[in-house]
Amino acid sequence: MPTTSLNKTSNNNHPLSLSSLETKPNVSKSHVSISAVAAEPTKNSVAVKESAAPGTGKWSLESWKTKKALQLPEYPDANELQSVLKTIEAFPPIVFAGEARSLEERLAEAAMGNAFLLQGGDCAESFKEFSADNIRDTFRIMLQMSVVLMFGGQMPIIKVGRMAGQFAKPRSDPFEEKDGVKLPSYKGDNINGDAFNKKSRIPDPQRLIRAYSQSAASLNLLRAFATGGYAAMQRVTQWNLDFAQHSEQGDRYQALAKPGR
Repeated sequence: MPTTSLNKTSNNNHPLSLSSLETKPNVSKSHVSISAVAAEPTKNSVAVKESAAPGTGKWSLESWKTKKALQLPEYPDANELQSVLKTIEAFPPIVFAGEARSLEERLAEAAMGNAFLLQGGDCAESFKEFSADNIRDTFRIMLQMSVVLMFGGQMPIIKVGRMAGQFAKPRSDPFEEKDGVKLPSYKGDNINGDAFNKKSRIPDPQRLIRAYSQSAASLNLLRAFATGGYAAMQRVTQWNLDFAQHSEQGDRYQALAKPGR
C-alpha cells in the first residue's frame, strides 16, 4: 500500500480521520516523582484494565477489555470515572458507520495500488492549542500535499488526519523526574495535564468529556471545510506555495491546479 505521513509537533511537544476526504483527479490509473515519591492510588482508585469476562473471539463493544493493555491510566475515583463513561455513552457518535465503511473501501483501493494514502496531523492534540485557525491550517497542508502527490503519482489520494480525537500519548516510562522531583508522566490532555506538579499529573476523567467535545467540534469544522468549497481544486492556487513558485515543476503544478487554464 503506497503511503506517506506528516506529523506536526506542537511547541509544547505534544505528539478523524478527515473521513478519507478523497480528491478524485481527472487522471488515469487503471492520519502523570512528587519530591522523590509518586502519589499512590487511593483504595478507591481504578485502572481501566482488561475485564475478567472471557473472550469469545468475536468483536463487541466490550471485547477490548479482554485484551492486555499497558498504557491505561489509573484514576483515583472509580465512581467518578464510571459516571463520566456513562455520560459519554449517551453522547452521539463522532464518526458514523457510513464514513467508516467508505474509508475501508478506499483503503482497499490503496492496498491494490490504485490509490495513495496520505496520513498527517499532530503527535497529540492539546486543549490549549484548539482553534479554528489551527484546524484549518492543518487541513490546508493536507490538501496541498495531496495535490502534489496526485500530480506526481497520477492516482487518487486518500487523506487521513490524526485529528479530532488524537489526544493520548503512550510513554516509555510511567514517571518523569526534574530537579529531584519525580511525578507520573504526562499522558495526554484527555488523561492529565502537562504542567509539572502533583495536581496536574493526577488522571482526571472529566478530561474525557472535554476531549469528546473538542473532537466533535473539530470534525464538524473539517466536514464544513471539505464540503463547503474550501477543498475545491480552484482554491488551491489561492494559497501561497513557495515550492510551486520557485520549482522547475511550478508551471506544471499550476496547470494541474487550474484545469481551465
